[in-house]
Amino acid sequence: MRLEAIEHHIQATVRRALAEDIGSGDVTAALIPEDARASARVVSREPAVLCGCAWFDAVFAELDERIHVKWALHDGDRVQPEQELCTLSGPARALLTGERAALNLLQTLSGTATRAAQYAAAVEGLPVRVLDTRKTLPGLRHEQKYAVRTGGCHNHRIGLYDGILIKENHIAAAGSITAAVAAARALDTHLPVEVEVENLDELRAGLDAGADILLLDNFTLDLLREAVALNAGRAKLEASGGVTLENIRSIATTGVDYISTGALTKDVKAIDLSMRFV
Repeated sequence: MRLEAIEHHIQATVRRALAEDIGSGDVTAALIPEDARASARVVSREPAVLCGCAWFDAVFAELDERIHVKWALHDGDRVQPEQELCTLSGPARALLTGERAALNLLQTLSGTATRAAQYAAAVEGLPVRVLDTRKTLPGLRHEQKYAVRTGGCHNHRIGLYDGILIKENHIAAAGSITAAVAAARALDTHLPVEVEVENLDELRAGLDAGADILLLDNFTLDLLREAVALNAGRAKLEASGGVTLENIRSIATTGVDYISTGALTKDVKAIDLSMRFV
């Protein structure tokens, strides 16, 4: 997901963040003279991949159009400890009011991009794509999907509307893998049909049913190799379940096409950023 595809989400996200923080008004900022002006700088306290500049800018644009933000870096750039990311200048009250909302968004998206960059680096040189999942922070789905791409990984489906993924409960409700795939084809959506399988027998059933992608759920490395051999290039294969930075390269060497992990978004650690008046 690229920035231009979600520009209409940015303002809505920023307004929610500000409403949550400001409520009926910033009573502490009111202590500062209304005409006071100030300058500030934002620095990173740890290594990171920067992400979320547009959201940071939008916070201050929403509060006071007189605030000027000058970036030294851009989304996707590597950041070192104590490195200056940007400087700000403008009305002091608005700078103080927007500080936390702006930093929350910037540090969370930078944390997601940094996590994605670690996973991308772990499989560097191998013909596999690392995918995110729908296990995102509530209300920040589009933002985190963008951050994943900024960090060098790839997006799976955005939501329930842009991809068919037949999982265990869908199969149980439909009666079989064959019935579930047939029902998906009957929708005539032109979307690829993906089926989650838990063993080689289910893999065979998925192949026989004509699934486009098979999600190999919690397969061991040996089973992944068997699945790749059995598949023989008929469908795309996605490994998922128990994926970590420590084992992802081993999984990638089995020959699967994709590896998906919720760790890119749900286990994210916000980057330590600081904004200081100067």
